[in-house]
Amino acid sequence: MDLDLHEAKVDLVAVWDGKTVTEGVIKIREGQSPLPFSITKLKINNMNKKIAIPMENGVLCAHFGHCQQFAIVDVVDGVITDVRELTPPEHVPGVYPRWVASFGVTDVISGGMGQKAIDLFHQQNINVFVGAPARQAKELVNDFIADKLTLTANYCNHDGNHNCSH
Repeated sequence: MDLDLHEAKVDLVAVWDGKTVTEGVIKIREGQSPLPFSITKLKINNMNKKIAIPMENGVLCAHFGHCQQFAIVDVVDGVITDVRELTPPEHVPGVYPRWVASFGVTDVISGGMGQKAIDLFHQQNINVFVGAPARQAKELVNDFIADKLTLTANYCNHDGNHNCSH
């Protein structure tokens, strides 16, 4: 295994002297010989993200442009370290992507969003995940971190029929 790290927090399942080890820290130093155990599963927890979630009445808002607040969730090494709820400026097309980007957001989790807004977020180098269920911000982010967030259809596709409720 070739890791370009000096130290990494990991979740692992390893065999060490015949015993199973399920958690730990592996320290890798330059010039160190290969690790002295066999790894059967390895997940490096260096996920650092800042995730924005449009909220209404404490849960994800079905359409990000109609939210009361945005939860801004900081994730460091795969762990939620801070959750802030911020009131956005007045909704004007194109404003939210720039406003969200000003907080250093890396990802947006949304119920529904029009393609133009998705494109504007992408221009700000922000990943967009649509079709998330109406749940609390921490629940959504914990599922996202664990790669268990279930996304369904985009609730607002702004197609010619304009089926969303705004």
